[in-house]
Amino acid sequence: MNSKASVDNFIGKKNIAFVGLSRKGNQFSNSVYKELSKKGYTFFPVNPGADEIGGVKCYPDLAAVKDKVDAALVMTPASQVPAVLESAAENGIKNVWVQQGAESEEAEKIGKEKGIDLVSGECIMMFAEPVGFLHRIHRWVWGRLGKLPK
Repeated sequence: MNSKASVDNFIGKKNIAFVGLSRKGNQFSNSVYKELSKKGYTFFPVNPGADEIGGVKCYPDLAAVKDKVDAALVMTPASQVPAVLESAAENGIKNVWVQQGAESEEAEKIGKEKGIDLVSGECIMMFAEPVGFLHRIHRWVWGRLGKLPK
């Protein structure tokens, strides 16, 4: 279960490894990257299949990122998330957000075992201020249904 404290802690980070940024410019990960970049986040894209995406250098894995990384946003298929969490722990990244749709019980277990402050199964766009109209509605609905982190 995600906590509001974990969400707020992650949202407060500004230097973030973005694991799974798509080489295809029309994917949801690309939209998230663009929107959050406008909000002041600095990303270090991690994609083993790309040297660069949109003119921005990509890293093959978390170990290759030599800049200071405060957190990791993971937008990979769920099957890849456990390995990403293992790598995050090995590289001293203690704050990880696993985007909605990529979560799993195995990932949650690994996060706990590795001492990672994990947000899993939430859409980051519902929390990174200022929140856009559609995501604000999504957040409101989730709040009315009691599904927001407490």
